[in-house]
Amino acid sequence: MTVSAGQSGREGRSGREGREAAIADLHRPFVSRRGRIVAWVMGVGQALAFIACALLLPWSGVDQVGINDRIGLLVIAVFIGWGMSRFGGVRATPSKEGLVVRNLLITRTLTWREVEGLNFGVSDPWVTLNTEDGDPLAVMAIQRADGEPARSEAERLATLIEYHHTTAQ
Repeated sequence: MTVSAGQSGREGRSGREGREAAIADLHRPFVSRRGRIVAWVMGVGQALAFIACALLLPWSGVDQVGINDRIGLLVIAVFIGWGMSRFGGVRATPSKEGLVVRNLLITRTLTWREVEGLNFGVSDPWVTLNTEDGDPLAVMAIQRADGEPARSEAERLATLIEYHHTTAQ
């Protein structure tokens, strides 16, 4: 919004506030909706199943299960739960300086200058960033499994990249 000399300061402020709100909305974190739900449901479900097995398997008799086996089941449940929490925690967090991409095992921080563009083709499972060093970076937070919201989020990320490239020049 352009403010002319005849407009009041209040209208100018509301236009500026509207622009700032739109920019803040662009900088919302990217998270996978469906992937997050599936990961947490699977994590809790497997934990309950392993705990039930550890408690309900026979304590005595021919088929008895010892304490070490029960502890082993619980340790496996913890490791699977940790893995599911990583799946549920994938995200990309934009800021004015750059983008922090948290995937399963690796978190990478990029400045906006390092991001040259993105790909999200029909057969791509998630958005891939084209980086300055030539090493593509998957953004698992924007997954094809999320359907139309994923396409919208990819467009928002593309807009964000373009915004920071034009404001930096």
